[in-house]
Amino acid sequence: MKDLSIIIVNYRTYQLTRQTLESVLEKDHPFDYQIYLVDDHSGDGSLEKLQQEFQGMELITFIASPENRGFAHANNLALEQINSRYVLLLNSDTQIIGDCLEKCLEYMAKDPEVGVLGCKVLLPDGRLDLACRRSFPTFSVSFYRMTGLSKLFPHSRRFGQYNLTYLDEDETYPVDCVVGAFMLVRWITIQEVGLLDEDFFMYGEDIDWCYRIKSAGWKIIYYSPAQILHHKGGSGANEKLLNEFYRSMYLFYKKHYQMQYSWYVTALTYGGIGVIWGLKLFFLKIRKFFKYFAK
Repeated sequence: MKDLSIIIVNYRTYQLTRQTLESVLEKDHPFDYQIYLVDDHSGDGSLEKLQQEFQGMELITFIASPENRGFAHANNLALEQINSRYVLLLNSDTQIIGDCLEKCLEYMAKDPEVGVLGCKVLLPDGRLDLACRRSFPTFSVSFYRMTGLSKLFPHSRRFGQYNLTYLDEDETYPVDCVVGAFMLVRWITIQEVGLLDEDFFMYGEDIDWCYRIKSAGWKIIYYSPAQILHHKGGSGANEKLLNEFYRSMYLFYKKHYQMQYSWYVTALTYGGIGVIWGLKLFFLKIRKFFKYFAK
């Protein structure tokens, strides 16, 4: 059994994926690991180029998905094949910094109650990627975020719950969830709660997984001494991704919260998601319109 399996999903991000692979392979890790590179039916030649470039590299197992059924499905293709103590979901637009992986594995080994570990995720300009430590999107937490109160009062324990902006980013503590760009999960935890939910196509599958894992009694930890760089948005931003983002919000609430709240809270939640979704689509189309005529 390997110590670690690293799953990287490629979707038309050849250069970024190559960079991610190199950031792992260039280091002399004191543990046994295997990389599973899953191509999510890119169809742009990126898989073939990666296979050619890393030909003969036994540390990499290539998996070609016959269709694009989303991020969760692509990761599950690898999860069904692995045999290791820990599994790392690693985005194709990230870079491992220093001994990040070694530190994370050591932390997990010291505390057997930790089911998931997330590291400090930095953007290229040095700022914290706020998504790397979050609270579950309950009605109140989502309300503070949607109304902009979380941005107005980021240091408030009440209003800053979604991205935990009131907490020190350089400390380590339990959280509700970490981001799928870097999610280290104990294999026995996965065996207990199951694979990623493939109803989530692009967003929300990490929050859903953390919700199920925490509900099963495991701890989820934000661990700041370990760091990665996240270039973010490597696969691009478009109307489909926007639709999937708000669809995932609807799916998560329906799956985990609908039975907990009254009908009017549910109606307000779905109405709020719909209104903001519609406004985002509207402004996206407006930007496309002006961009087209600005050519």
